[in-house]
Amino acid sequence: MKEAFLYEKLTKKIVHCYLCSHHCRIANRKFGFCGVRENVEGTLYTHAYGNVVAAQVDPIEKKPLYHFLPGSKSFSIAALGCNFRCSFCQNWEISQQPNKSGANLQEEEFLPADIAEEALKNDCQSISYTYTEPTIFFEYAYETAQAAKESGLCNIFVTNGYMTKECITMIKPYLDAANIDLKFFNDASYQKNCAGRLKPVLDSIRLMKELGIWVEVTTLVIPGENDSEAELSGIADFLAGVDKAMPWHISRFHPDYKFRKYGLTPEDTLKKAYSIGVKAGLDFIYIGNVSGWGNDTLCPSCKKILIKREYFNILEYNIQENKCIYCQKEVPGVFKG
Repeated sequence: MKEAFLYEKLTKKIVHCYLCSHHCRIANRKFGFCGVRENVEGTLYTHAYGNVVAAQVDPIEKKPLYHFLPGSKSFSIAALGCNFRCSFCQNWEISQQPNKSGANLQEEEFLPADIAEEALKNDCQSISYTYTEPTIFFEYAYETAQAAKESGLCNIFVTNGYMTKECITMIKPYLDAANIDLKFFNDASYQKNCAGRLKPVLDSIRLMKELGIWVEVTTLVIPGENDSEAELSGIADFLAGVDKAMPWHISRFHPDYKFRKYGLTPEDTLKKAYSIGVKAGLDFIYIGNVSGWGNDTLCPSCKKILIKREYFNILEYNIQENKCIYCQKEVPGVFKG
């Protein structure tokens, strides 16, 4: 175990963890809500350091990030646990198995320098902390991100955004980009389906943008849960209020975990969400988990195709020096080559 970051010692061996927005008060020999941070005699320890439950090379578009080093590869890692309890989680086998459960899942130990070395060996330009919630293995992610920077690599969080200001500020010098899930625009829905709240997620999106971290946002559209015009308009209007150039990924739901009785998101619903995003003034809207449409990057000025995609593959690339090659309009994001 490793001593945790971002906590304070209180009286009677109780600790206050302020890594995420649950702000757990943890009694001696108890775990926080995440199930991986344990109070041992008044000192908070993490069980998630160095224990990798998933590691593989992904196209960066799978995160999804469409405006950050498109066409590159990202070395992707995860540890057990999450600070949400999403009933529709699509990685629930690893995210919903906290260390305190004693789950017998295969883990492999890697030091931060090992992860950076593997990324370089696999011709990756970045390391992504993904599949589960990177906040939960923050100490490991933080030190790996430091090693990555020393090796000339970028760092990416794929996150539910339920971290504190202190957490974001601490990782900021090493974090280049993030995809943040904005699951609902209704606090009651966050509480019912995720055991979280809306406001901290909105605060994280704003703060990361203010700090200069490249941010893209994903919404998994679930039939009967967050597919109303009011809900989708709330999300689109919020994003447009932060930055109209912030990419919005509208993702198709498929039944999983505790939501197996739900149906696939109808394509008409996805088209409705796309239209709502356009009406809100968003420049870049993408549709995930469908084929044939909704994946291309269009110039917001001349409307020509800047990046043509098929699944996670790039077929055309018409950006040079961060500008549209047709009309010279600057394209927000991080592009190389």
